[in-house]
Amino acid sequence: MRVWGLWGSVVLALAGANTAQADVKMSGTFVADSACPATQAIKSGKNPGDVSTRAGQSYPLLAGNKDEPTHYLIQVPGADPERRWVKISCGHVSGSSASTTSAPTDPMKPSLPASGKPEYVFALSWQPAFCETKANKPECKAQNPNEFDATHFTLHGLWPQPNGNFYCQVPASDKANDNPAHWAELPAVKLDANTRTELEQVMPGTASKLERHEWIKHGTCYGKSQQDYFSDAVNLMRAVNASPVRDLFTKNIGKQLTSDQIRDAFDKAFGKGAGERVRVSCLVDPSSGRRLIGELTLGLSGPIGPDSKLGELLLASAPTSKAGCPKGTVDAIGFQ
Repeated sequence: MRVWGLWGSVVLALAGANTAQADVKMSGTFVADSACPATQAIKSGKNPGDVSTRAGQSYPLLAGNKDEPTHYLIQVPGADPERRWVKISCGHVSGSSASTTSAPTDPMKPSLPASGKPEYVFALSWQPAFCETKANKPECKAQNPNEFDATHFTLHGLWPQPNGNFYCQVPASDKANDNPAHWAELPAVKLDANTRTELEQVMPGTASKLERHEWIKHGTCYGKSQQDYFSDAVNLMRAVNASPVRDLFTKNIGKQLTSDQIRDAFDKAFGKGAGERVRVSCLVDPSSGRRLIGELTLGLSGPIGPDSKLGELLLASAPTSKAGCPKGTVDAIGFQ
């Protein structure tokens, strides 16, 4: 499945395989469309802990069981073991690729996609929807109709590709602490005062130390300093929130939008074809069953700097094969 572009990856056998054929390593994200068993083995259906996917939840995609897979190998945080198999009919894939191109061998250099150009996934959250499923997070307890995140997109992350290009030169102790319960134990991110202030506004998750996680997992592979990484991400967020895309969402709070409407707004804001680089992800409000627009992921390509134009980065990227969630509600701030 072709989504953001060409990523280099290798074909090898992974733990948990239940077939003599080598699994095909894949990159990207598996987004569950429904609750499905997440098994340790395909044939036996062994499922320690009786683990299931959660509708609307995203999981790191690790492999397919063959070239034309019937099952995906995903990572389910907190499960034992975390690597689990799910049927491909259980959800959809974002940012995936599989090929036989070898990854760079120099661990000091960030990986590049097979295209030779830097590529990224830029993830934007609609915070009110996110908080419907994460009510206990500090940033969600502090929701207020007068705050920035009630009417603006918020920053999830800027992720260098290929997916799997994680934790560059990160100590094992920091990797071990990279789960939400221990983010406060990760090293603090050092930013100038202006960037810190704007980041705390555009990334409410800083209340949960999300920025520490984003730097450790993704920013360390960006090839720049912490200051540059977050400053670049904030600049791109500023462009989205000053655009007709944000206007579309604020005018439709409490109403439904289609992925076509969202993509059209990107075309108007950033140039014809920009919307083809956007994928919509929805989640399900556990209390009401409403399908909410939770995240937009944008494919970007090319060097990112202080003067980069979001439209140019979008149009330089390869189109995504599918728009994602076809329709969802723009959630209002506060628990519904």
